[in-house]
Amino acid sequence: MDGPVVIIDYGAGNLRSVARAVAKVDSTPVVSADPADIDRAGALILPGVGAAADTMSNLESRGLVDPVREYIAAGRPFLGVCMGLQALLDWSEEGDGQDCLGVVPGEVRHFPKDAGLKIPHMGWNTVDWLYDHPVTEGIASGSYFYFVHSFYPVLDDQSYALGMTEYGVAFPSVLAFENVVATQFHPEKSSDDGLRFYGNFIRWARSEDFPLVHPTFATLAGR
Repeated sequence: MDGPVVIIDYGAGNLRSVARAVAKVDSTPVVSADPADIDRAGALILPGVGAAADTMSNLESRGLVDPVREYIAAGRPFLGVCMGLQALLDWSEEGDGQDCLGVVPGEVRHFPKDAGLKIPHMGWNTVDWLYDHPVTEGIASGSYFYFVHSFYPVLDDQSYALGMTEYGVAFPSVLAFENVVATQFHPEKSSDDGLRFYGNFIRWARSEDFPLVHPTFATLAGR
C-alpha cells in the first residue's frame, strides 16, 4: 500500500470518531473531500450514518461518486462502515427508494416492522464469521460489535458475505470481496475488537499478497 489511509469527508456524523479510532492503530489518517486525495490513497474508508438519500446526495455534490467507483474498480483497498456498507449496494428502499453505488449486487431493506423488533437495531450484537479473512485475524467468531441501523443488506450473491448477525432476520453484517470490505456495525464504537478490525484492514491493505481487482469491478468506472 502506497499512500495514506484516507477517510472520505462527505459530512457523515461518525467521521471524527472513525478518524480517532484509525489514528490509534495507524499514523494520522487523512480526512478529505478532495478527489485528488482519494486518488493518492493507500487505503480508503467510507464512513456513514443517517439516510441513504443524504449519503448519495452528499457524495454527488462533492464530486466523489465517480472517484470512489474508480478507486474500487482499480482493485485498491476499500473499507465501508455502516452507511458506507449500504451505499455499496445497488439500491435502498429507504424513503421513496434510492440508487446507490452499485458495487455489490443487492439491495437494502428495512427490518420487518411486524416482527416485534425494536427499531433501530441499536447496541451490541454478535458477528459469526463464515470463513477466515485477514480482517478477522485475532477476532473470535461470535464476538460482539456495536450496531445502530434500521436497514440491512440483502445480497444477490451470498459469497459476498463474510460475517452474519441475527436480529429478527439473519443478515450479512460484514461484506468482503477481493479488495472491498464493509461492516454494518461500527468498529470505532466496538472496543478492542473494533480497533483490531481497523488495524487488520490496514495491515492487509499493506501486505504483499493484497488481492487484485475482480474482473466484474472493471465496469464500475464506466457507469
